[in-house]
Amino acid sequence: MSPESHLVVGAGPIGSRVAQLLLERGDSVLLATRRGTPLPGARAVVADAADAASLARAADGCRTIFVCASPAAYTAEAWQSEWPPIFRAAMHAANETRARLVVMGNLYPYGPVDGAMTEHTPENPATAKARVRHDGWQALKAATDAGELRAVEVRASDYFGAGARGTAHLGERFFAPVMASHAAQVVGDPAVPHSWSYLDDIARTLVAAAHYRGPWGRVWHVPSGIPHSRIEIAETLDEWFGAHGSAKGMPRWALRSAGLFSPQLRGVADEAWQFERPFVIDASETERMLGVAATPWETALRATAESYRAAH
Repeated sequence: MSPESHLVVGAGPIGSRVAQLLLERGDSVLLATRRGTPLPGARAVVADAADAASLARAADGCRTIFVCASPAAYTAEAWQSEWPPIFRAAMHAANETRARLVVMGNLYPYGPVDGAMTEHTPENPATAKARVRHDGWQALKAATDAGELRAVEVRASDYFGAGARGTAHLGERFFAPVMASHAAQVVGDPAVPHSWSYLDDIARTLVAAAHYRGPWGRVWHVPSGIPHSRIEIAETLDEWFGAHGSAKGMPRWALRSAGLFSPQLRGVADEAWQFERPFVIDASETERMLGVAATPWETALRATAESYRAAH
């Protein structure tokens, strides 16, 4: 397969991993951020994900645009103001350059469902942030169906892995206290099963989706294995590292009270329903059609835990 050129928008935990995978394939990568964030092997490009003209210039000559950026603030207000321009800019860049468009997404648009969420679960967004993501994807799908561009969205559950940001539900705020034999304060009920998507698996699914030869204008799910409760995860870490940590749930009312003083926590409270009932992703169709599979759970969890232990 001859080398290709790709534009990766965003240098966070997901964007940087996508760029690394593409470089390992022998492809060339332009990494677009507002500050020109460097990554060994990639060419740093200064571009705003919400600026249609600058994104189109950066994507010129690229085979694929990977949108792995997101608003810094986790509030409804930030998402409502910042996501629509990002979607519009990505559509414009893809239309201008004829590049394929692969967008990183989440499970919010499905809303509360009974059972596992598949790639074809009807969407019923229940919050403002969910509606923003739903509307953005519907616009991309409509443009793809109309033949104006080729877009897909790759959806993952809450991510984890080495380098996961401090705001991740299964990130440093969970691992550090548990492995120090303290209680990790978590959103919702720590006993309910929840799907977790490993960062490396997310990146592999994004790259596989970009090279799919069948119809576009569809959703793919990141293979995430069987769900695990945070109580179960804490118990596993305790066993591995000789710790005595635990997971202690924060009810929604407590989050809303804290949200009176913190917009970020108010945003977390809006989506707390995902941790009050089983939240399970089914990616069997994606696994079959794209040939990707979840990293074995113990392998992924141990690598993540070791990365946090090494950092401390």
